[in-house]
Amino acid sequence: MDTRHPRQLEGSGTDGGREPGGNGGRRTRGGRGPRPAGRLLVSLLAAAGLLLVPACSAGPAPTAASLRVLPEPTPRTLSGYYGQDLRWHKCGSSGFQCATMKAPLDYAHPASGDVKLAVSRKKATGSAKKLGSLLVNPGGPGGSAVGYLQSYAGLAYPKQVRERYDMVAADPRGVAGSEPVECLSGKQMDRFTETDTTPDDPAEVGGLVGAYKVFAKGCQGRSGRVLGHVSTVESARDMDLLRSALGDRRLTYVGASYGTFLGATYADLFPKRVGRLVLDGAMDPSLAARRMNLDQTAGFETAFRAFARDCVKRSHCPLGTESVSDASSRLKAFFAKLDKEPLPTSTGRQLGESLATSGVIATMYDQGAWPQLRRALDAARTKGEGSKLLALSDTYYERGRDGSYANLMFANAAVNCLDLPPAFKNPAEVKAALPEFEKASPVFGKGFAWASLNCTYWPVRATGEPHRSTAKGAPPILVVGTTRDPATPYRWAKALASQLDSGTLLTHEGDGHTAYGRGSACVDAAINRYLLRGTPPTHDKRCT
Repeated sequence: MDTRHPRQLEGSGTDGGREPGGNGGRRTRGGRGPRPAGRLLVSLLAAAGLLLVPACSAGPAPTAASLRVLPEPTPRTLSGYYGQDLRWHKCGSSGFQCATMKAPLDYAHPASGDVKLAVSRKKATGSAKKLGSLLVNPGGPGGSAVGYLQSYAGLAYPKQVRERYDMVAADPRGVAGSEPVECLSGKQMDRFTETDTTPDDPAEVGGLVGAYKVFAKGCQGRSGRVLGHVSTVESARDMDLLRSALGDRRLTYVGASYGTFLGATYADLFPKRVGRLVLDGAMDPSLAARRMNLDQTAGFETAFRAFARDCVKRSHCPLGTESVSDASSRLKAFFAKLDKEPLPTSTGRQLGESLATSGVIATMYDQGAWPQLRRALDAARTKGEGSKLLALSDTYYERGRDGSYANLMFANAAVNCLDLPPAFKNPAEVKAALPEFEKASPVFGKGFAWASLNCTYWPVRATGEPHRSTAKGAPPILVVGTTRDPATPYRWAKALASQLDSGTLLTHEGDGHTAYGRGSACVDAAINRYLLRGTPPTHDKRCT
């Protein structure tokens, strides 16, 4: 999703925001937005480590009480938070400033303590009349918005946008610089990401369940104070504190992937404070976790088939040159072989099925990463060397070269498991759902289904529920969907645009996750016009 888009992934790195994943779970809840150069923007909702969010039923539910419009007047108990003065200081590269904002740990009991949130901005660079602040969020949940601002949005967003807006970001509570959720040590996380997420017998099922329990216990032990207060509703309320502290009457915002859920939640809570909202790579808040995970499973299958169609036309496709079906069968067989015989790597670690699957999934977000995937699969399948595929997996999990992990995967799980009830109550329910998931994706279905079990053992009860997002009374809100988006399927964008009272849908016909800054002049022009003039495109406008 960036404009320049890294056309290449770095071997292993931390940075950016992805959703938590874990051994095989793949994250579950939207991906993210554009990524800093040289890194793959992985946004997967669940698809990456821990996987899918939670939930049992698939249909929409009544709007949760927590999403009812909040009172216009500032409650007396929150006046100190709304009235705070941010103390800015220079930070990062040239032109960026940073500050710390306080928010109540528990909005229902403000006197119970605060959380400190990391905020950054880059002042508008032009001489024309300023339009206020533009808040950005790259998704995850768990992606660092401050990191995204300083490595991409504040430098590479369209010049005309940066000239008129102060570019602003705040790491959501529990993420990166904002009292980050921590769960496991680097070595523990290595073991977690290596856990078999396609169990074949009761012992392997027990091993997977045990890994999820260890992860959950680690989060509770290391981050118990904030673990019950990192929901999307609370982060949306934090954004309103920031809006006030910045002196803006209305919130102008660009959110990608999970950032669309955060933005839609804000619009539900504060419809009269909505300015210009761009929700790119949209999520459908009416879906329960199981339905969401199933849709995402199908989305990654669609993305893989697009890769395979391109690959089999080439003379050196590592998955053969006969057909997409043959390529799919070969990849599935390759994963099965790794399940029994992991490959060696130059790092001394082994490449098993779970890590290889994560490496492949990492490249599904951006077709610019397909050449890297072909090289990695060629090295692994024909030469028996797994280092390149392991490097892609490490990038996905944000594992540093020193063996440490960024907090992305931890925050991803914490937010997902708080926002929705678990997808499954026990392993027996997963087993019963396997045929449905494997039909959605013969290659990834089994792993995605088992990854959906992660929130079942979470130590904090979910506070959110599926709900329709209407934001009644808000000005036009721009929803953007890409037709072959793996992490946030196009149908989700259509659903959100139809739910919002003032939603306008912009369709990008193409591959990859999200659309703004991905090379479509049509998409970029429509979004820029909306941000600069307040004029949304006609509903159902399509760009190729």
